[in-house]
Amino acid sequence: MIQQFINQLADVTRHLGWVEVIDVVVVAFVLYQTLRLLSGTQGTQVLVGLVLLAVVGVVANQFNFILLGWLYRNAAVFIVIAVLIMFQPELRRALDQVGRLGRLGRFRPPLSSYNPGQYNQAMSEAIRAAERLSSKRTGALIAFEREVGLEDYAATGVRINGEISAEVLQSIFYPNSPLHDGAVIVRGNKILAAGCLLPLPEEGIVRERLGTRHRAAVGLSMASDALVVVISEETGSISVIEEGKITRNLDGDGLRQRVSPKVVRGNGFFR
Repeated sequence: MIQQFINQLADVTRHLGWVEVIDVVVVAFVLYQTLRLLSGTQGTQVLVGLVLLAVVGVVANQFNFILLGWLYRNAAVFIVIAVLIMFQPELRRALDQVGRLGRLGRFRPPLSSYNPGQYNQAMSEAIRAAERLSSKRTGALIAFEREVGLEDYAATGVRINGEISAEVLQSIFYPNSPLHDGAVIVRGNKILAAGCLLPLPEEGIVRERLGTRHRAAVGLSMASDALVVVISEETGSISVIEEGKITRNLDGDGLRQRVSPKVVRGNGFFR
């Protein structure tokens, strides 16, 4: 059996052309991205279980185990359905990433038509508000929309559709404000909505202990390409979260360097 496999492999290698090379590279890339997508999630253990089931199926077929082979063949449909259910979050994330390939966002109407000067002025207002809120240890959660729209999350809050100013942001996150517990979503140089509910990450994905605001920010950054600024109510520290990764303890200048280039590029400037 092993010798037959070696002979077949040698035969394939002799007839290897550029089409086959591209085929192998594409399959390797897909497998790598799949493993990268599942890394750090509960899907890793599920994937190991599926591999073991596949091994059982091969063994049953190779050694002609009639009963085991019958069970494996008849359970195949249910296994596929179970996989779709168990991997629903990972599949959704994968399709979301595929939708961003080639910067497809260029073919839809732009979210913002503001020039860099206007946007940078609005960003300065947001950073100024963050510094003030941080000094008073007032909790805040601000999400900046980029390629992936945040309309679904904006619908859970109160529509603002107003230009950003430090005073407006401070009033929104004032402790007695009815909107201070939710998130502010920024589109371009406007506050789209406030008091918004954001998705929390799955259990087991976030290893460290985080507060509700930080967990919501991580959840949104994993469900979209949004860049999120969080101000801790306990310590007043400013953090930036992107793709589930947290950059902590930023001051005004650090926040400006960390946030401004990312969001400006995501909204169509400097392309």
